[in-house]
Amino acid sequence: MKPNILVIAGHDPSGGAGIHADIEAIRALGGFASTLITGLTVQNSQNVRGFQLTDIALLEQQADALLEDVDYQAVKIGMTGSVAIIEFIVRLLDRLPGVPVVLDPVLAAEAGGSLTSESLADIMLSQLAPRCEVMTPNLPEAQTLSGKTGVQDCGQALVTASGQAALITGTHDDTELVTNHLFTAAGEQTWQWERLPHSYHGSGCTLASSIACLRGHGESLPNAVADGQAHVDHFLRNAFRPGNGQHVPDRR
Repeated sequence: MKPNILVIAGHDPSGGAGIHADIEAIRALGGFASTLITGLTVQNSQNVRGFQLTDIALLEQQADALLEDVDYQAVKIGMTGSVAIIEFIVRLLDRLPGVPVVLDPVLAAEAGGSLTSESLADIMLSQLAPRCEVMTPNLPEAQTLSGKTGVQDCGQALVTASGQAALITGTHDDTELVTNHLFTAAGEQTWQWERLPHSYHGSGCTLASSIACLRGHGESLPNAVADGQAHVDHFLRNAFRPGNGQHVPDRR
């Protein structure tokens, strides 16, 4: 069965991140993506120059139409952009009890530039994260959300605050290997990956969507997290550079 994955995220006109990345990753892993686009961005593979958020009434109408028609096996959340959109997503998730949700707490683009119109850390952690099975922040995002510094302190704080799991990625560390940490109420699990030579546009979106799709296929959370990382490593090893900025994962 091809799982239906509901993606709630922003649009990147360069095609490297956001909705484009989500659709490509989900398709590569055998799923089908429906999309609610939270905002249109002005960006390329080098930086974000601006964004315009989607009207809440329109998102509500789109969500009603989708949920009347489709049963979803998983949800992936990316760029939210505002408190109002987070509140909309919370209402939507309450209509999907039991469906696994993966939250990529996007606060800024990997190439640089803010993707929020206001401070979202508090409401994201107190209202949205508890409704999500796992969040997938990089370390700077985890530090912003938790108010902590070290990766273990961040992970424990995020699990305590949300009651859910947190996969903190080590892509921003200055280390020979990339170490990713999965924190749950049961403890910590780590993976290490070769640090590849480039900077990548859309790698975080790709990871969260891969995990969501694998959960939609029925994999357990630990297996989906492990397998999702392996798929992203493959996509990154085949990355290409369409412009003058970051490389883009080849999601196939």
